[in-house]
Amino acid sequence: MLKKPMNWCTCCWEPIFGGDHKETGVNVKNNGDFGKDGLLWFHDIGKHVYGEYSMAIIQANQILEDQSQIESGPFGTFVGVYDGHGGPDVARYVCDNLFKHFQANLNGGEGNVTPEVIKRAFLETENGFTSRVSEMWNTKPSIATCGSCCLVGVVFQQTLFVANLGDSRVVLGRKSGNGGDINAVQLSTEHNANLESVRRELRDLHPHDEEIVVMKHGVWRVKGIIQVSRSIGDVYMKHARYNKEPIAAKFRVPEPMVMPIMSAIPTILCHQIESGDSFLIFASDGLWEHLTNEEAVDIVHRSPRAGIAKRLVKAALQEAAKKREMRYSDLKKIDKRVRRHFHDDITVIVLFLNYDLISKGQSNGANVSLRSALEH
Repeated sequence: MLKKPMNWCTCCWEPIFGGDHKETGVNVKNNGDFGKDGLLWFHDIGKHVYGEYSMAIIQANQILEDQSQIESGPFGTFVGVYDGHGGPDVARYVCDNLFKHFQANLNGGEGNVTPEVIKRAFLETENGFTSRVSEMWNTKPSIATCGSCCLVGVVFQQTLFVANLGDSRVVLGRKSGNGGDINAVQLSTEHNANLESVRRELRDLHPHDEEIVVMKHGVWRVKGIIQVSRSIGDVYMKHARYNKEPIAAKFRVPEPMVMPIMSAIPTILCHQIESGDSFLIFASDGLWEHLTNEEAVDIVHRSPRAGIAKRLVKAALQEAAKKREMRYSDLKKIDKRVRRHFHDDITVIVLFLNYDLISKGQSNGANVSLRSALEH
């Protein structure tokens, strides 16, 4: 896999976020509606200001825990993939609030995008959800054990900004020379305890805790409980006041919590878009459990654009079925909740990049505000 070093960067961003942002349902401007095929929910093709996009979601849990959105207009294009765990509460909250905080931070300052601007948007979203937990602690304490991975990409002019918490992933498809080949370039940094670098980071941050990472049920987990080390929510792993009864015993850490165990500080990278950069695949980890970066990029490269996100989801499901020695047609018959034993909720957004528009500072005028449904 081709890997190119990514550098921190700052560039000028005019205060161009504006207009109404719908907080519930789906608001698609000039892009049609979503289709539905059983537990699969999709938008085959649409236009954003710098190209085209395709989106698909497959449900496995009893209640869909993934949320996602695309916002596109004069400012560029914003993509968010929010992979919830422990319930849908945090992913829904992030989908309602993160873009708004990002918008407010840009418009309230000088309009410059910096890592600190992005971090503030994440922090304000984290603080807002923590306040919600405080308000609901006496009536719904289980909300303290909900969390969400959070992957955001923003294309503005010739720069792609990527911010990530958890183990969702964005992979770039980049053309290689004149031979028609394409390389897969992973742009996001993941925070999963199964990665040695993450375990090392956790041990460095918690040198006096010999059980900060524990192998359990064949995978490494933070405190033997959760695989990801960074998220929005999961306040029971960040604030001692919520790591006690009445939350379930399996979430309670026996040692005194002297500092947050998990973090809501994202890894932030920026990438200068080049002429060979063809498309971006944003997806929750459910896709990457079954497809490699190279396999996913090859499918997009060799397939028609319309319905490509749906095609990636189906390719992952076919692999999931094969691992269980069953047919894909039989897997499709399994209902939600039971389906979770075969695969996770999966969200995929493919963003095609028109370099001619990007390099000339132009847009195709496509304004989009698209959100996955709260219920599916």
